[in-house]
Amino acid sequence: MRPPDFWAQGPDHPAARCLAPLGAAYGALAARRMDRPGAAAGCPVVCLGNFTLGGAGKTPAALAVAALLVELGRAPAFLSRGYGGRLAGPVQVEPGRHGAAAVGDEPLLLARRAPTVVARDRPAGAALCRSLGADAIVMDDGLQNPTLAKDLTLAVVDGPTGLGNGLPFPAGPLRAPLARQWRHVSGLIVVGAGAPGEAVAREAERRGLPVHRARLVRESDDLAGRRCLGFAGIGRPEKFFATLAETGAEIVGTRPFPDHHPYRDREMDALASEARRLDAELVTTEKDAVRLPPAYAGGVRVLRVRLVVDAAEALSGQLRSALAGAP
Repeated sequence: MRPPDFWAQGPDHPAARCLAPLGAAYGALAARRMDRPGAAAGCPVVCLGNFTLGGAGKTPAALAVAALLVELGRAPAFLSRGYGGRLAGPVQVEPGRHGAAAVGDEPLLLARRAPTVVARDRPAGAALCRSLGADAIVMDDGLQNPTLAKDLTLAVVDGPTGLGNGLPFPAGPLRAPLARQWRHVSGLIVVGAGAPGEAVAREAERRGLPVHRARLVRESDDLAGRRCLGFAGIGRPEKFFATLAETGAEIVGTRPFPDHHPYRDREMDALASEARRLDAELVTTEKDAVRLPPAYAGGVRVLRVRLVVDAAEALSGQLRSALAGAP
């Protein structure tokens, strides 16, 4: 889904006020579920989650955390629900064999870096991770899922948007009331600069939680001066369009789609036709690229980014402490 505009317009917006009772009921159920005890994984579990629905940068954060675990001498595996995929799992993701329709888009990106398991039953998925040789598990999403016990949970927050209007879905973007979510969080990763994210960071620090500031940086690109038609189906397409602008490209148009959007041939045909008319190149995200129809898989420019943690040694230290304290 595409976030409605009123989520960013304060809790007194008429639509937010109208939906607040439904949000309160949804949030209460989600909070009670979060409080349930989880099963032991048999190895340390580091969870990257969101207070809100989508768009914060969990997957780049999960990749950065896995890289730090490798530096600490661990052999991590990724565990994902596989949102948008049809396979319930547990199954190891094989990019040459599986597509986004089977396992979801994010697991395909993770599987390029480390063994990746998709499982709606998280304890069963953890068992498969261990059988693949993992001695640490990185959960991409799962803050609100109580079925697997976590040794460290890091909430990822988008700096420019923060927590929106601060209300639970559907009145706002929160997955559960914020006060109930804090008790399950060990630290914060704030991605990008912005007053909304800084407000969340100050609250985390007030609660004695570490705050790790990070930013998405472009990997090598050669788009400066080139005419580009950008499209993206991610949590915040405008974030991608801003990154595309930073390359120096001449952006002749942008086309947003809902998060995890499965692109159809007719949609891509229309985009390609428009790009030809504008004498432009089609450019999208790495996450979108794995959802393109086969005919377009190699014909669209991909702008890749990675997460850089400003003080990586502090995050590494928190990971080291969690590993030492894990059973």
